[in-house]
Amino acid sequence: MPFVRIDWFPGRTLEQKRELVATLTPQIARIADCKPETIQFIFTDVTREDWGRNGKLFCDFYEYENDPK
Repeated sequence: MPFVRIDWFPGRTLEQKRELVATLTPQIARIADCKPETIQFIFTDVTREDWGRNGKLFCDFYEYENDPK
């Protein structure tokens, strides 16, 4: 049973999550040779204060134009 975890910054809509699940499920099922109903997803919104890279927190240094705040 594949389990897909997506960690990202908050701000994505319910519709975006629905589209990701609908788009990824058939491809994962095809590649993993499993039934679509066995694939599970979890979305985790992680604040910029709780995410770091290269010794710095995202809230202190990193900004991206497509990063919802």
